[in-house]
Amino acid sequence: MTPVELSRTVLGAVRRAVDAGELRVDVPERAVVAPPGPGGVGDYATNIALQLARPAGQPPLRVAELLRSHLVHADGITGVEITGPGFLNIRLDQNVGTALVRRILDEGAARYGHSDTLVGQVYVLRVPYEVRAEVVADVLARMVASQGARVEIQQQELQKDDTHETLDVRPVPAPQDPAPLGPDAARWALLHPAPSDRPRITADHLVQREGNSLFRVRYAHARTRAVVRNAADLGFAPEPGAAEPPLLPLLTDYPRILTTAALLTRPDAIAAPARLARHLVAVADAVLDLLPGTLPRGDEKPTAAHRARLALAEAAGTVLAGGLSLLGIDAPDHL
Repeated sequence: MTPVELSRTVLGAVRRAVDAGELRVDVPERAVVAPPGPGGVGDYATNIALQLARPAGQPPLRVAELLRSHLVHADGITGVEITGPGFLNIRLDQNVGTALVRRILDEGAARYGHSDTLVGQVYVLRVPYEVRAEVVADVLARMVASQGARVEIQQQELQKDDTHETLDVRPVPAPQDPAPLGPDAARWALLHPAPSDRPRITADHLVQREGNSLFRVRYAHARTRAVVRNAADLGFAPEPGAAEPPLLPLLTDYPRILTTAALLTRPDAIAAPARLARHLVAVADAVLDLLPGTLPRGDEKPTAAHRARLALAEAAGTVLAGGLSLLGIDAPDHL
């Protein structure tokens, strides 16, 4: 179950509570779900009860209890706990993780996280003549298109198009021409920092070492491809099984990261490419921690755990490849 699907499940619980007369509120358009913060438990948490408490005229804990009773029986959910002032902490069925890994492997880098939820929508990005703005707009267009919408990029000197959703793309400009870094490193240098931060155009982006976040992401992708090849040489293949945190939540959250680019009416929409880049760094770091236990050692025979870790690593590589492609950056199998 992806965060987008879990969000729909949470909204379904709100709708059932409203239909039952337990809550008198308008069902919101979306419910935010994210990994639990400090003090939280389970796989995901949502503050929907706190959001609805005031319009419902009830204490947040009471709203949380009502929603919990509708969530605990939903498919894919094995437990719901309430923490703090009314956060709902949701534990997912581990079989859901197995299904997610299988889904990623089946759909591949070109389809996992993509959807047709915005088919028919047209968005306009207004961009100044500046290299960073143009690169950010290009990635925003790719991300929005991954959700089925059509994007038009216009120069800001043109008259504003009032017939479609319009976003002005004006990140802090690059201090110098990034072209000498080469296309991949140049794009990463422009995209990885938050749009309000000035990008660093330095040769550090070309160094193959751990401190270079682009290198870590591409290296992690290449390593996932290598372990799959090595496993084939040892005579076994990936087989989705019980997945291990913290990698699984990051893979689950990838579709949500892509959908944030579609919220072009929000002022922070231009930060979506930076969020994607940083999410890929988190995936890369998590999969690099997983890889040492992926293949058997010495005379050890491949087990179900090895096959499951191998499938999880391959799924992570798939997400890294898909994310880098949306950023317009190459994902080599060998590095």
